[in-house]
Amino acid sequence: MSLLEKIPVMDDRALKNLLDNARRLETEGTERQKADAAELLPALEAAVAERKQAKTEAAAEKRAAARKTAPPRKPRAKVG
Repeated sequence: MSLLEKIPVMDDRALKNLLDNARRLETEGTERQKADAAELLPALEAAVAERKQAKTEAAAEKRAAARKTAPPRKPRAKVG
């Protein structure tokens, strides 16, 4: 199984680590490492962006659900 095939099943931490390493190798690696990194980077960046978007949407849905189920607040008494 190639790294490209493993991307969908990697956990977030491993994916981020692989992305960081690919970015480093793209500039500091041997010619072969640079070529491999260039091949992986678009798929890694897309996967990270998709997961980030999914987490953002899930958090927004959770906040919306919490607002719907929260009891109404009592009005504050005026001081003065």
